[in-house]
Amino acid sequence: MATLLLFAQTPRTEQLIVDWEFRRDHAAEATEGWQRVTVPHDWAIYGPFSRENDLQTVAVVQNGETVATEKTGRTGGLPYVGKGCYRTTVAVDKKSDARYRLLFDGAMSEAQIFVNGQQVCFWPYGYNSFSCDVTESLRAGENEVVVLLENRPQSSRWYPGAGLYRKVRLLTLPAVHVPVWGTQITTPYVGEDYASVTLKTEIEGLAEKSAITLRTVIRNAEGRKVAVKCDTRKLYYGMPFEQHLTIDRPALWSPEEPNLYTATTTLISEGVEVDHYTTRFGVRTIELRADKGFFLNGKLRNIKGVCLHHDLGPLGAAVNKAAIRRQLTLLKEMGCDAIRTAHNMPAEELVELCDEMGFMMQLEPFDEWDVAKCENGYHRYFEEWAEKDMVNMLRHYRNNASVVMWSVGNEVPTQWKESGYRVARWLQDICHREDPTRPVTCGMDQFPTVLENGFAAQFDIAGFNYRVHFYEQGYKTLPQNLILGSETTSTVSSRGVYHFPAEPLKGAIHPDHHSTSYDLECCWWSNLPDEDFAANEDYPWLIGQFVWTGFDYLGEPSPYDTDAWPNHSSMFGIIDLASIPKDRYWLYRSIWNTEAETLHILPHWNWLGREGEITPIFVYTSYPEAELFINGKSQGRRAKSKASNIERYRLMWNEVRYEPGEVRVVAYDKEGKVAAEKRMVTAGKGYQLRIEADRTLLDASGEDLAYLTVSVVDRAGNPVPTESREVRVEVEGAGAFRAMANGDPTSLELFHENAMHLFSGKLTAIVQSADEAGEITVTVRAKGLKPATLTLQTK
Repeated sequence: MATLLLFAQTPRTEQLIVDWEFRRDHAAEATEGWQRVTVPHDWAIYGPFSRENDLQTVAVVQNGETVATEKTGRTGGLPYVGKGCYRTTVAVDKKSDARYRLLFDGAMSEAQIFVNGQQVCFWPYGYNSFSCDVTESLRAGENEVVVLLENRPQSSRWYPGAGLYRKVRLLTLPAVHVPVWGTQITTPYVGEDYASVTLKTEIEGLAEKSAITLRTVIRNAEGRKVAVKCDTRKLYYGMPFEQHLTIDRPALWSPEEPNLYTATTTLISEGVEVDHYTTRFGVRTIELRADKGFFLNGKLRNIKGVCLHHDLGPLGAAVNKAAIRRQLTLLKEMGCDAIRTAHNMPAEELVELCDEMGFMMQLEPFDEWDVAKCENGYHRYFEEWAEKDMVNMLRHYRNNASVVMWSVGNEVPTQWKESGYRVARWLQDICHREDPTRPVTCGMDQFPTVLENGFAAQFDIAGFNYRVHFYEQGYKTLPQNLILGSETTSTVSSRGVYHFPAEPLKGAIHPDHHSTSYDLECCWWSNLPDEDFAANEDYPWLIGQFVWTGFDYLGEPSPYDTDAWPNHSSMFGIIDLASIPKDRYWLYRSIWNTEAETLHILPHWNWLGREGEITPIFVYTSYPEAELFINGKSQGRRAKSKASNIERYRLMWNEVRYEPGEVRVVAYDKEGKVAAEKRMVTAGKGYQLRIEADRTLLDASGEDLAYLTVSVVDRAGNPVPTESREVRVEVEGAGAFRAMANGDPTSLELFHENAMHLFSGKLTAIVQSADEAGEITVTVRAKGLKPATLTLQTK
């Protein structure tokens, strides 16, 4: 006879709180001066840009500076400093047997949370997720929620954003329930035949020594049941409920095949279903083998990763899943397979997408520990809050298949201290306590100090930032016998800008405030990409790299960071602030994407006034050799060579003299046969605008985005790379204009205005869908050019 199960009167629910009022002070009782906003919201991204917004007179110690100088644009030149207040009203049908929690994915920063005038929570770190028990403060009916935030001067080294920039949710929980991030899934055995799954579930609200039944169903990505377990037992205080399940012939998670499962657990107390909780996870193995490298699912793998800051360019720090998906799509096409969240806890949406799209992740919480980098940085809270922040991050993401490694910090000054290794060990022990399945690292840059004072020896894997020339010494000195390039390269470039002569330079400053897109310039502490490519090929014990950075980001405009306004965004990115790939993208793609052909020519071929002058041509290609033709005349055939690291990965014709016309490249495969061909021509005068969309079908969710690349072509349809006219964007129908960017690190044009100048012939306009199906018509106009129109669909 089947057991009759009743259902709890108060089921678990989750309410997204999106509609708020906002003001730029802490006057929560004010009756006027409020602005209606939608959360996620970044109050500072709307500008205006100003040199005074983030002017700092400091010596950047981690960069070796000993004398204070004026740092301009360090945090993006945007007005993030100051106070902000958010308020909203939430209707609650309060039940006596329910618990209520507010869950914040991120609030920048020093968040004070009030419900009906009572303070329920304080959480200082703006990057972390946290929750507050608001049960006692809520009442039936309308409830006022107020959030006070404050960003202090000199509290960041880059643009942190400002406000409620990630999701806010109200959770209604039954009296007996699984708490926030209350499950832990591990796979102690993984084989082709089966995988053992261990699920530990925390339960709150259950009287000690009371019996409870847990029924867990595991389903694959198609929704088919692959394992079921039902257990009943008594629990003692603080004891999780442990279950063991088996998945036959598991589909493993990897970047190439990101297979996922869900485990749905039902809590049954005295015959009543009281709670349901679903955990998504993947089945895969991680191994570090001394001398041999990093193994995923038993297969040797070299990590091809990039570092990402959390801002989304013209959208600022406000999280948008479609914008993150756009970033990851571009990186996937480049051949990237890993993300380092530098240097902060990530958005939940980023981790979910990495699970689904197949990116390994290194999650990193801190840029400083107990010793300051910034006057008002995290060091003020480290002693009291570091463990709390670590635990939240670890429990939040320890079930995510994409997360393969934890980092506990980046270039922390504590690494210089004699006792620094004790702090390092303490943080690593927290990681191991909360998650014994993943290795721990730290991004270190002080060499040889960390090799001599015990700091680097503490970690499961030693992470070296930039010091490629120390890799061999570190490998031979440290007990792990493995090295990770935790932050590499820091090559700088401005898309479509080329300086002559084309020569390798460190820390170069040019009158135009740009760095060359010949990809030959880097900062004084860093190196060109070719050195890291070579190291990863030559050293079997080097498990891979995370390039600084995948995308340009707001702030840190090195090398134009000292009294160099108007520079206010980074130039490190492989892809610019407008999500347009730079030339360097194709260099990485030619090495990392082994499934697709790459053949890319640089620079552009519009050089009025340089006729007869040396204008080198580089080719980034997946093929081993190529021949270059200028107006049909061969300039010679080049093959990749180990004569130097640059010649190993680039084909270069350094003596070419500019003459207008056609550039043509013929690539040859390993057998010497013609494999591919590409041409580019000197464009004529601009004639018409062109729009290219990354997607033409959007979800009618009110949140989906299309990225439109706007460019200029001549009468023959050839792109004009030197155009800089102002473009105006008009959007009609079932969508709206959201933002624009052109990738120029010196541009002070506001992202949310619908007019902006082209930079190197291009810009990006972002269009957001409405919450109803229909058509979106986008028209772009510029003086002296024919307009262009594009239609998008939403459904």
